[in-house]
Amino acid sequence: MKAAPAVSYGGQAVIEGVMMRGPDGYAVAVRRPGGEIVTRLVRRPGPASRHPLARVPFARGLFALVDSLVVGVESLMWSADEAAGEEEKLSRAESALVVVIGVLGAVGLFVLLPTVVAGPLLRSGAGNLVVNLAEGLLRLGVLIAYVWAIGRMPDVRRVYEYHGAEHKVINAYTATGDWSPAAAREQSTTHPRCGTSFLLFVVVVSVVFFSLFGWPNIWVRMATRLLLLPVVAGVAYEAIRLADRSRSPLVRWMAAPGLWLQRLTTREPDDSQLEVAAAALAALQRLADRLDSARGPGPGTGETDHRRS
Repeated sequence: MKAAPAVSYGGQAVIEGVMMRGPDGYAVAVRRPGGEIVTRLVRRPGPASRHPLARVPFARGLFALVDSLVVGVESLMWSADEAAGEEEKLSRAESALVVVIGVLGAVGLFVLLPTVVAGPLLRSGAGNLVVNLAEGLLRLGVLIAYVWAIGRMPDVRRVYEYHGAEHKVINAYTATGDWSPAAAREQSTTHPRCGTSFLLFVVVVSVVFFSLFGWPNIWVRMATRLLLLPVVAGVAYEAIRLADRSRSPLVRWMAAPGLWLQRLTTREPDDSQLEVAAAALAALQRLADRLDSARGPGPGTGETDHRRS
């Protein structure tokens, strides 16, 4: 199971499993109720190989964000079906409804609520910068409270454990080229390119950008925040890339809060969860080997493999 760590992998935790994303596609591994590990491998080249703008600094952040959302939702929906068993699978309409409710809930909780609560500060005489800073701190507070609160739920705690497993396996692969559970066991559950760190950078960058537009009425504020999201995401994405690649003490210091926040969104996984994360990465390696041999599946092709634990 040794390989030269020539590429960077990312991913996310899903229901009873892990999704791993590479430059050529993504793989999802889920443990079914009976203990069987099922993997889904999909050929989907990254945005940089499909869109010229996706290779341009700052613009590439938006492409990466959209790609992450699309792949993430697809993986989450598939994992929910596999983890639930054959009799409890959601229909396409039910899956779409879940996604819409989730997006609306996120906008309401992390965009609308902070801007509404911070509004009275301006009427009390506080300046635009102070009000925007208060809004950013409120958004950060809501984010921290949310991930902490849902982490108290047993099902979400297991997702956090799989999140830790994803990081451990990627860290093991990056450090040693070995992604086995034994190699991953001693690795850290944090990673500088984690989406949790990205969200923190988004909050910090948004304070700076939103301050430039004063504090207009609530509808203009909402529109401004949504329209500036691609710009904020682009800057935050470059910050995440820098945090992952730089060894500068200053950059490490700036990245530290994101790693601290990951203590809320990751937990120590057990060996069975590490096995699932390793299965996802192994599937990506199979895809890379096939492409190297010029026998890879065409774009958009998926396959399902089964392996019993």
